[in-house]
Amino acid sequence: MRKLWPLLMAGSVGAMGFQVASAEDYQLLVGSYTAGQSQGIYRLNFDAATGQIDAKPLQVIKSENPSWLTLSTDQRQLFVVNENGPGQTDPVGRVSSYAIDPKTHELSLINQVQSLGNEPTHSSLGFEASHLFVSNYSVAEDPGGTLAVLPVGADGKLKPVVQMSSHPSSRVNPERQMSAHVHSTVSSPDGQYVFSNDLGADQIFAYRFDPKVNPELPLTAATPASVQLPPGSGPRHLLFSADGKHAWLTMEMSAQVAVFDYKDGQLKQTQMVELATGQPVSDKAAAALHASRDGKFLYVSNRGTANQLLVFSIDPASGHLKELQRRSVEGDHPREFSLDPSGKFLLIANQKSNQIVVVERDSKTGLLGKTVQKLPMNAPSDLKFLVRQ
Repeated sequence: MRKLWPLLMAGSVGAMGFQVASAEDYQLLVGSYTAGQSQGIYRLNFDAATGQIDAKPLQVIKSENPSWLTLSTDQRQLFVVNENGPGQTDPVGRVSSYAIDPKTHELSLINQVQSLGNEPTHSSLGFEASHLFVSNYSVAEDPGGTLAVLPVGADGKLKPVVQMSSHPSSRVNPERQMSAHVHSTVSSPDGQYVFSNDLGADQIFAYRFDPKVNPELPLTAATPASVQLPPGSGPRHLLFSADGKHAWLTMEMSAQVAVFDYKDGQLKQTQMVELATGQPVSDKAAAALHASRDGKFLYVSNRGTANQLLVFSIDPASGHLKELQRRSVEGDHPREFSLDPSGKFLLIANQKSNQIVVVERDSKTGLLGKTVQKLPMNAPSDLKFLVRQ
């Protein structure tokens, strides 16, 4: 049975404003792993005309393993998971909140709280930014992964965890699926549901989200409570289409992308796309996926020994994918990537080869072109753009 654990810590909640920002002038935030030479979060200038990242940081924020960065819609706050766990410099999983100066983009720490789990690997904001959903991946079988829910104040201050959820594992893969491994959690476009992707369970778990009814227990199991995926597939990241009618899911262990129709809290699978057909298991390590701003193209990274970015066209009616291109990332382990706000460039965080690779992108065809820069960066893990307000 799935468990929902209420905690006694409750806090006030608040809403953050929504604003569409201009892409004429922007900066880049880089999250990283800090077991090597990286100090944490880097804020850098990005030239939208040339695609060049300035190698000299505007700011370096010291932080332990800030592997995933979540921006509020108005870009006034940044929430960071500190992917700590046993055997690391800091063995305690944490979540940090930063204020962002709207004019200079200078970051300043608001507060930090524990995630109550090991190796928190992802976070996302709920509807009206009242809560942050943190995915504690937990590499070790014991205690396993959990979903943690943290209230967020109007000033961006994080409150302690108020609710946690755990899931039974599939145990299909004896090395990687003996316990839950919650990899990411995202809200539905209508804000009424939350979907948590568990690599260890081979399922997407669905919740209704209603903090107004009970701010201490904002999640309740939806109907149906989960979406079953192929045994040993290892779901990782879920992305909804801009119109909210479709969704795509990377499955890390099987190197596949599942396509869903979405309506009223229910995901119905309509297509399964192979990223590494006929290739060895070492080529199967699907990771990030992002859609172009116009909704015409989907980009997916596959790590392992493949180290590729795949480009797909998106059928506007069905959300189905058609492969257009496979391109080398020119590095190792593309954990994350990002399309710049102009849509002319795509930036790749090659974690194990310690570099950010910038490639040109044709906004009409969606195809990726030549490499314009390879910037040395120790263990980059996430990339987010800041635009001038």
